[in-house]
Amino acid sequence: MDGGSGLNILYANTLDAMGIDRVRLRHSGAPFHGVVPGKQAVPLRQIDLPVTFGDPSNFRKETLMFEVVGFKGAYHAILGRPCYAKFMAVPNYTYLKLKMPDPHGVITVGSTFQHAYRCKVGSCELASAVLATEELALIRANIPEEAPDSN
Repeated sequence: MDGGSGLNILYANTLDAMGIDRVRLRHSGAPFHGVVPGKQAVPLRQIDLPVTFGDPSNFRKETLMFEVVGFKGAYHAILGRPCYAKFMAVPNYTYLKLKMPDPHGVITVGSTFQHAYRCKVGSCELASAVLATEELALIRANIPEEAPDSN
């Protein structure tokens, strides 16, 4: 859940793990910012997928548009404001709950603080790896080439 995100994001490795053929992807829009710290992210393509919340006795299903990205993330997908609007969902970040109306009552989706912490640590590690790789590339680019031995 990311109420600050204006996009629903799906990672390409998640798409592959779901067994969805990339032929179903369509051209994507403009690049976006905020997923990779300090970097512009360019989606590979877009896809519409059905998303279901709840259980067999009380569920809700809607089709959401996802930007498919080719980099790694600590999550399978990021559900942003477009998801919340479509499901009329209300997040409570304090209790890690997402609630949405349904004809049979309220659907509540939750997580644990331990799982949220593991995902946050994973996100930080991925961001650090990306930044370290870029810093290393800058350092290498600024090291002058050694002159060949004249012996």
